[in-house]
Amino acid sequence: MTYDIRKEDGETKGRFTVTVDGHEAELTYSRMSPHRIIADHTGVPDALGGKGVGKALVEALVADARATGTTVVALCPFVKAQAKRHPEWADVFV
Repeated sequence: MTYDIRKEDGETKGRFTVTVDGHEAELTYSRMSPHRIIADHTGVPDALGGKGVGKALVEALVADARATGTTVVALCPFVKAQAKRHPEWADVFV
């Protein structure tokens, strides 16, 4: 399933969000430098559990990092677990 994921990018923080059936999920990050961020939290409401929403947020993070030449430090346990499951994303994670 595909989701309409939006990116909100501030000077020091940002997030990827998606709303499904009235429930918002997010992946937040903090900016370390112009080309390095820390993925620090993924929040998916129980109502959206098991629908691939969290993974879709990480996929959006990876695609955006590749497009912008950004590397990601996975502090969030969920993002870290997804990075381990997907070695094809190794170019993004440090």
